[in-house]
Amino acid sequence: MKRILIVGAGKGGSALFNLLQEMETMEIAAVIDINKNATGLKMASRKSIPVGSEWITWIDKDIDIVIEATGDESVLEEIIEKRPKKTVVIPGSVAYIISELLDEKESLLKRLKSQTKNQELILNHIHDGMIVINRSEKIQFINKSAEKILDKKREQFEGRNIKELIATTRLPHVLQTQRKEVNQKLILKNGKKVVSTRIPIINEIGELIGAFAVFKDITEVMKLAEENTDLIEIKILLEAIIKSSDEAISVVDENGKGLIINPAYTRITGLQEKDVIGLPATVDISEGESLHMKVLQTRRAFRGGRMKVGPGKKEVIVNVAPIIVNGIIKGSVGVLHDVTEIQSLTKELQRARQIIRNLEARYTFDDIIGSSPEMKLALEQAKVGAKTPATVLLRGESGTGKELFAHAIHNESDRKHNKFIRVNCAAIAESLLESELFGYEEGSFTGAKLGGKKGLFEEANHGSIFLDEISELSLNVQAKLLRVLQENEIVKVGGSKPISIDVRIITATNVNLEKAITNNTFREDLYYRLNKLPIFIPSVKERMSDLPELIHHIIQKINEDYSRNVRTISDEALHELKQHAWPGNVRELENVIGRAMIFMDLNEEVIKKQYIPDLSGKPKKARQPATTLIEENSLQYATELFEKDYISRIYEQNDFNKTKTAKALGISVRNLYYKMEKYNLE
Repeated sequence: MKRILIVGAGKGGSALFNLLQEMETMEIAAVIDINKNATGLKMASRKSIPVGSEWITWIDKDIDIVIEATGDESVLEEIIEKRPKKTVVIPGSVAYIISELLDEKESLLKRLKSQTKNQELILNHIHDGMIVINRSEKIQFINKSAEKILDKKREQFEGRNIKELIATTRLPHVLQTQRKEVNQKLILKNGKKVVSTRIPIINEIGELIGAFAVFKDITEVMKLAEENTDLIEIKILLEAIIKSSDEAISVVDENGKGLIINPAYTRITGLQEKDVIGLPATVDISEGESLHMKVLQTRRAFRGGRMKVGPGKKEVIVNVAPIIVNGIIKGSVGVLHDVTEIQSLTKELQRARQIIRNLEARYTFDDIIGSSPEMKLALEQAKVGAKTPATVLLRGESGTGKELFAHAIHNESDRKHNKFIRVNCAAIAESLLESELFGYEEGSFTGAKLGGKKGLFEEANHGSIFLDEISELSLNVQAKLLRVLQENEIVKVGGSKPISIDVRIITATNVNLEKAITNNTFREDLYYRLNKLPIFIPSVKERMSDLPELIHHIIQKINEDYSRNVRTISDEALHELKQHAWPGNVRELENVIGRAMIFMDLNEEVIKKQYIPDLSGKPKKARQPATTLIEENSLQYATELFEKDYISRIYEQNDFNKTKTAKALGISVRNLYYKMEKYNLE
């Protein structure tokens, strides 16, 4: 817990006060300002935090950080001169920047709320009807166009089974097959005829979460088509449908010449009909290749192609399908999606997913890939363990998937509807770990919150707690964990009253615990408590027969992350990968496949041998210093750039093993975790 002294209670100081109040690892010791009416002083007084006009009286009161927010250089210089050596001083200019960033954050939040409202507005104003259901077939959303087409009010049906709304619906079938149905005709109970496209909703880990249908009322169109078969009138009607769509659409003939575009297409590309109609399909492309021409040549649909279109070089994702009549290709139709809008929605979705990840286990046994005897044995043991209350010890090398097993065990147990708390014992500072796990009482140490704090064991009550890197616990914390296992109770830091808990404990390590006992770094009695149900997760080299299956799974995962359409890997590339020992296990395999896919062309579908990075382990040619990239940047930026690159290379040289990497770098494992998180190296 760091003690903070804020000097200056104006705009910058007040903003910092609000920010620091929300941080559990920071304690504001006092707020100082010569202006007794300063906003920050009033805020501090309301929080019962000491205030004053003289900072000199506080400088020696065990202050860790002084934030000078007056903007007065002389005050800053005087504080720097008179501070104790251990005290860090942050200048007012930095405080001002932080204040501006906070204001910008509020502005961005307002914009996000506005965008969310706009998205709802768009869905409720599109001409096509839309219905969304969850995996239980219950209706989650109905837009206004759907209400109009169905002659129903959504308030009557939201939360109810889809079959109560549309008895002949095929959305449940789409849930079962997980396959989309495009442009299917359906006659509704009210006599209206619709064309519906039904698509399953599958998240980034391949889990089905629901399905949605988009449908258009074609009653009038069908009626006119039946009454008048004149091809010109039908063409006019079809053009009207396309142009009324909010999706950006372009249609070309069998020769690749532009036939139809709609206003949504013009809005995205900036191109009018005169710029496209009658001209080659490549005319709208700024960067990339024409998927229209590829479809006309192969007679196959292509999805997820990325390119830049129009004079503004707008980045889009394109889906193109052939138009085939009586076995003869007559052209192709493409739908463009603005990447900017997709990214905005993706960020919103990722934020929601992050909230979910913090509350529940993400993976089940279905997400664990492998059919080798070694993996089958580990899975069978884990499934048995999930049905018992016994403590599970997951053992295996780094990168084998121990955390996936922990998630799956929780989700298979009778505790799956309660919390799943994950703790990386190596990633939390030793001084904080005990209070994080067991909580603390009010006043138990300097900076302790009023009323104390619940520990992670209490948070996980009636659920499961996963303790990764269990070997990193200090002997003192090991003793407390032993009491939890023996007595099913905890004692908070600074407390004396035991608290009963009901928690399923799952632990994991890649360390030889038997050797750790010999070295007196791990308690023998705790080892026997944890080792009741040990599950050894095989390394990749022990289950090489799973390699093709693992690679296929990783390809699908990276396709979603990188918006690619890679289908498989060549036999030559697979043979190359089978020669490697995979010391970094699945984590290393994901790294290699990801690097290979990065260097592939956007529309390539097969990973070839030439894209596989060098796996020989031979020293590679030293990288050239990026002096040209950092000439105009600060020394700190250059230092961090070098540190990130250096840690990445040492991590790779040590087969993606964090313990070995930390030792090679001469830093602690906890410090390595901090730096890897800082530079996003996982």
